[in-house]
Amino acid sequence: MINKKKIVAIIPARAGSKGLKNKNIKIINKKPLIYWSINSLKKSKYIDKIIVSTDSKKIKDIAQSFGADTPFLRPKKISTDKAKSFDVIKHCLKFLKKQNENFDYIILLEPTSPLTTSFDIDNALRTLDKNKNADSLVSIAENINCHPTFNINLNNKGIIKPYLKKLDGPRRQDLSKLFFYCGNIYISKIKTLLKSKSFYQKDKTIGFKSNKWQSLEIDDIYDFIFVESVMKYKKYK
Repeated sequence: MINKKKIVAIIPARAGSKGLKNKNIKIINKKPLIYWSINSLKKSKYIDKIIVSTDSKKIKDIAQSFGADTPFLRPKKISTDKAKSFDVIKHCLKFLKKQNENFDYIILLEPTSPLTTSFDIDNALRTLDKNKNADSLVSIAENINCHPTFNINLNNKGIIKPYLKKLDGPRRQDLSKLFFYCGNIYISKIKTLLKSKSFYQKDKTIGFKSNKWQSLEIDDIYDFIFVESVMKYKKYK
Protein backbone atom coordinates (compact mmCIF):
# COMPACT_ATOMS: atom_id res chain seq x y z
CA MET A 1 0.00 0.00 0.00
CA ILE A 2 1.19 3.50 -0.82
CA ASN A 3 -0.62 6.54 0.59
CA LYS A 4 -3.56 4.29 1.52
CA LYS A 5 -3.81 2.96 -2.05
CA LYS A 6 -3.77 -0.81 -2.45
CA ILE A 7 -1.51 -2.41 -5.03
CA VAL A 8 -1.84 -5.74 -6.78
CA ALA A 9 1.01 -7.21 -8.81
CA ILE A 10 0.40 -9.62 -11.68
CA ILE A 11 3.04 -11.89 -13.19
CA PRO A 12 1.86 -13.48 -16.46
CA ALA A 13 3.52 -16.85 -17.00
CA ARG A 14 1.95 -19.20 -19.50
CA ALA A 15 3.38 -22.63 -20.28
CA GLY A 16 3.91 -22.30 -24.02
CA SER A 17 7.08 -20.69 -25.36
CA LYS A 18 8.38 -20.84 -28.91
CA GLY A 19 11.74 -19.11 -28.48
CA LEU A 20 12.90 -21.01 -25.38
CA LYS A 21 11.05 -24.08 -24.11
CA ASN A 22 9.63 -23.80 -20.59
CA LYS A 23 11.51 -20.52 -20.13
CA ASN A 24 9.38 -19.26 -17.22
CA ILE A 25 10.63 -22.09 -15.01
CA LYS A 26 14.01 -22.69 -16.61
CA ILE A 27 16.77 -22.55 -13.99
CA ILE A 28 18.78 -19.32 -14.13
CA ASN A 29 21.35 -18.45 -11.49
CA LYS A 30 20.20 -21.48 -9.46
CA LYS A 31 16.52 -20.48 -9.39
CA PRO A 32 13.52 -20.88 -11.76
CA LEU A 33 13.16 -17.76 -13.89
CA ILE A 34 9.81 -16.84 -12.36
CA TYR A 35 11.37 -16.74 -8.88
CA TRP A 36 13.17 -13.46 -9.59
CA SER A 37 10.01 -11.46 -10.31
CA ILE A 38 8.23 -12.94 -7.30
CA ASN A 39 11.20 -12.27 -5.03
CA SER A 40 11.51 -8.62 -6.09
CA LEU A 41 7.80 -8.05 -5.49
CA LYS A 42 7.94 -9.74 -2.08
CA LYS A 43 10.76 -7.40 -1.05
CA SER A 44 8.79 -4.33 -2.10
CA LYS A 45 7.53 -2.03 0.65
CA TYR A 46 4.23 -1.39 -1.07
CA ILE A 47 2.87 -4.50 -2.81
CA ASP A 48 -0.26 -5.90 -1.13
CA LYS A 49 -0.83 -8.98 -3.27
CA ILE A 50 1.19 -10.95 -5.83
CA ILE A 51 -0.69 -13.08 -8.34
CA VAL A 52 0.84 -15.37 -10.94
CA SER A 53 -1.53 -15.88 -13.87
CA THR A 54 -0.69 -19.15 -15.57
CA ASP A 55 -2.31 -22.00 -17.48
CA SER A 56 0.23 -24.51 -16.11
CA LYS A 57 -0.22 -26.59 -12.95
CA LYS A 58 3.55 -26.97 -12.72
CA ILE A 59 4.19 -23.21 -12.91
CA LYS A 60 1.36 -22.65 -10.46
CA ASP A 61 2.93 -24.98 -7.89
CA ILE A 62 6.40 -23.47 -8.31
CA ALA A 63 5.10 -19.91 -8.02
CA GLN A 64 3.12 -20.83 -4.92
CA SER A 65 6.20 -22.38 -3.31
CA PHE A 66 7.95 -19.00 -3.60
CA GLY A 67 5.11 -17.12 -1.94
CA ALA A 68 2.94 -15.91 -4.82
CA ASP A 69 -0.83 -16.35 -4.93
CA THR A 70 -2.06 -18.70 -7.65
CA PRO A 71 -5.83 -18.81 -7.10
CA PHE A 72 -6.75 -20.02 -10.58
CA LEU A 73 -5.52 -21.55 -13.81
CA ARG A 74 -5.82 -19.17 -16.71
CA PRO A 75 -8.36 -20.17 -19.42
CA LYS A 76 -6.92 -21.56 -22.64
CA LYS A 77 -8.45 -18.82 -24.77
CA ILE A 78 -6.20 -16.21 -23.14
CA SER A 79 -3.14 -18.46 -22.90
CA THR A 80 -2.05 -18.59 -26.53
CA ASP A 81 0.93 -16.71 -27.96
CA LYS A 82 -1.57 -14.30 -29.53
CA ALA A 83 -3.34 -13.49 -26.26
CA LYS A 84 -3.21 -9.84 -25.22
CA SER A 85 -1.79 -8.77 -21.87
CA PHE A 86 -4.91 -6.70 -21.22
CA ASP A 87 -7.13 -9.79 -21.47
CA VAL A 88 -4.94 -11.56 -18.91
CA ILE A 89 -5.13 -8.55 -16.59
CA LYS A 90 -8.89 -8.16 -17.04
CA HIS A 91 -9.45 -11.83 -16.22
CA CYS A 92 -7.40 -11.49 -13.03
CA LEU A 93 -9.08 -8.28 -11.88
CA LYS A 94 -12.51 -9.77 -12.56
CA PHE A 95 -11.61 -12.77 -10.41
CA LEU A 96 -10.42 -10.52 -7.57
CA LYS A 97 -13.58 -8.42 -7.73
CA LYS A 98 -15.68 -11.57 -7.27
CA GLN A 99 -13.63 -12.23 -4.14
CA ASN A 100 -14.43 -8.69 -2.93
CA GLU A 101 -10.80 -7.68 -3.31
CA ASN A 102 -10.35 -4.21 -4.76
CA PHE A 103 -7.14 -2.35 -5.58
CA ASP A 104 -6.11 1.11 -6.75
CA TYR A 105 -2.91 0.35 -8.64
CA ILE A 106 -1.80 -2.60 -10.73
CA ILE A 107 1.80 -3.46 -11.53
CA LEU A 108 2.66 -5.95 -14.25
CA LEU A 109 6.03 -7.70 -14.06
CA GLU A 110 7.12 -10.04 -16.84
CA PRO A 111 9.20 -13.02 -15.63
CA THR A 112 11.31 -12.58 -18.77
CA SER A 113 12.72 -9.35 -17.30
CA PRO A 114 14.31 -10.79 -14.14
CA LEU A 115 16.76 -7.93 -13.50
CA THR A 116 14.07 -5.67 -12.05
CA THR A 117 14.72 -5.12 -8.33
CA SER A 118 12.48 -4.20 -5.40
CA PHE A 119 14.23 -0.82 -5.37
CA ASP A 120 13.11 -0.25 -8.98
CA ILE A 121 9.56 -1.29 -8.14
CA ASP A 122 9.27 0.98 -5.11
CA ASN A 123 10.92 3.90 -6.88
CA ALA A 124 8.53 3.52 -9.83
CA LEU A 125 5.48 3.39 -7.55
CA ARG A 126 6.57 6.50 -5.66
CA THR A 127 7.26 8.29 -8.95
CA LEU A 128 3.77 7.60 -10.29
CA ASP A 129 1.92 8.22 -7.04
CA LYS A 130 3.43 11.66 -6.46
CA ASN A 131 2.77 12.79 -10.05
CA LYS A 132 -0.73 14.27 -10.13
CA ASN A 133 -0.73 14.58 -13.93
CA ALA A 134 -0.05 10.93 -14.75
CA ASP A 135 -2.13 7.76 -14.53
CA SER A 136 0.41 5.17 -15.62
CA LEU A 137 4.13 4.42 -15.83
CA VAL A 138 6.16 2.21 -18.15
CA SER A 139 9.85 1.42 -18.06
CA ILE A 140 12.05 2.65 -20.89
CA ALA A 141 15.74 2.46 -21.77
CA GLU A 142 17.93 4.65 -23.93
CA ASN A 143 18.20 3.43 -27.51
CA ILE A 144 21.94 3.57 -28.13
CA ASN A 145 22.98 0.58 -30.22
CA CYS A 146 19.86 0.60 -32.42
CA HIS A 147 19.48 4.34 -32.96
CA PRO A 148 17.57 4.91 -36.26
CA THR A 149 20.46 7.00 -37.58
CA PHE A 150 22.52 3.81 -37.85
CA ASN A 151 19.77 1.75 -39.50
CA ILE A 152 20.01 0.80 -43.15
CA ASN A 153 17.98 -0.80 -45.92
CA LEU A 154 19.17 -3.19 -48.63
CA ASN A 155 17.90 -2.99 -52.19
CA ASN A 156 17.13 -6.09 -54.25
CA LYS A 157 20.81 -6.29 -55.28
CA GLY A 158 22.04 -6.24 -51.70
CA ILE A 159 23.31 -2.66 -51.90
CA ILE A 160 23.14 -0.60 -48.70
CA LYS A 161 20.73 2.30 -48.68
CA PRO A 162 20.38 4.72 -45.72
CA TYR A 163 17.20 4.32 -43.70
CA LEU A 164 17.21 8.07 -43.14
CA LYS A 165 18.16 10.69 -45.74
CA LYS A 166 21.88 10.22 -45.39
CA LEU A 167 24.43 8.00 -43.70
CA ASP A 168 27.56 9.92 -42.80
CA GLY A 169 28.73 8.10 -39.68
CA PRO A 170 27.68 10.50 -36.88
CA ARG A 171 29.18 10.08 -33.44
CA ARG A 172 26.89 8.51 -30.84
CA GLN A 173 27.46 11.37 -28.42
CA ASP A 174 26.11 13.82 -31.01
CA LEU A 175 22.79 12.03 -31.48
CA SER A 176 19.54 13.11 -29.86
CA LYS A 177 18.41 10.76 -27.09
CA LEU A 178 15.77 8.22 -28.04
CA PHE A 179 14.19 5.56 -25.83
CA PHE A 180 12.34 2.26 -26.26
CA TYR A 181 9.85 0.33 -24.14
CA CYS A 182 12.03 -2.22 -22.34
CA GLY A 183 9.23 -4.07 -20.55
CA ASN A 184 10.66 -4.18 -17.03
CA ILE A 185 7.78 -2.49 -15.20
CA TYR A 186 4.22 -1.51 -16.10
CA ILE A 187 2.05 0.33 -13.57
CA SER A 188 -1.35 1.97 -13.88
CA LYS A 189 -4.31 3.20 -11.91
CA ILE A 190 -6.76 0.36 -12.38
CA LYS A 191 -9.74 2.54 -13.32
CA THR A 192 -7.74 4.19 -16.09
CA LEU A 193 -6.32 0.93 -17.39
CA LEU A 194 -9.75 -0.66 -17.69
CA LYS A 195 -10.89 2.32 -19.75
CA SER A 196 -7.87 2.65 -22.03
CA LYS A 197 -7.04 -1.10 -22.22
CA SER A 198 -3.38 -0.13 -22.29
CA PHE A 199 -0.58 0.94 -19.96
CA TYR A 200 0.28 3.64 -22.47
CA GLN A 201 -2.28 6.37 -21.91
CA LYS A 202 -1.82 9.42 -24.12
CA ASP A 203 -0.31 12.40 -22.30
CA LYS A 204 -0.78 10.55 -18.99
CA THR A 205 2.12 8.06 -18.99
CA ILE A 206 5.48 8.52 -17.29
CA GLY A 207 8.61 7.03 -18.87
CA PHE A 208 10.61 5.36 -16.09
CA LYS A 209 14.27 5.08 -17.13
CA SER A 210 15.97 1.73 -16.65
CA ASN A 211 19.65 0.94 -16.86
CA LYS A 212 20.90 -0.57 -20.12
CA TRP A 213 21.80 -3.86 -18.42
CA GLN A 214 18.33 -4.10 -16.88
CA SER A 215 16.61 -3.73 -20.23
CA LEU A 216 17.62 -7.26 -21.27
CA GLU A 217 14.59 -9.45 -21.91
CA ILE A 218 14.67 -13.22 -22.32
CA ASP A 219 13.17 -14.47 -25.57
CA ASP A 220 15.75 -17.07 -26.62
CA ILE A 221 18.77 -18.99 -25.33
CA TYR A 222 21.17 -16.15 -26.17
CA ASP A 223 19.16 -13.69 -24.08
CA PHE A 224 19.14 -16.29 -21.32
CA ILE A 225 22.93 -16.57 -21.37
CA PHE A 226 23.38 -12.77 -21.40
CA VAL A 227 21.01 -12.26 -18.45
CA GLU A 228 22.54 -15.04 -16.39
CA SER A 229 25.99 -13.53 -16.98
CA VAL A 230 24.74 -10.16 -15.74
CA MET A 231 23.20 -11.81 -12.67
CA LYS A 232 26.48 -13.49 -11.79
CA TYR A 233 28.45 -10.31 -12.42
CA LYS A 234 26.06 -8.28 -10.26
CA LYS A 235 25.95 -11.11 -7.71
CA TYR A 236 22.15 -11.49 -7.66
CA LYS A 237 20.97 -13.60 -4.74
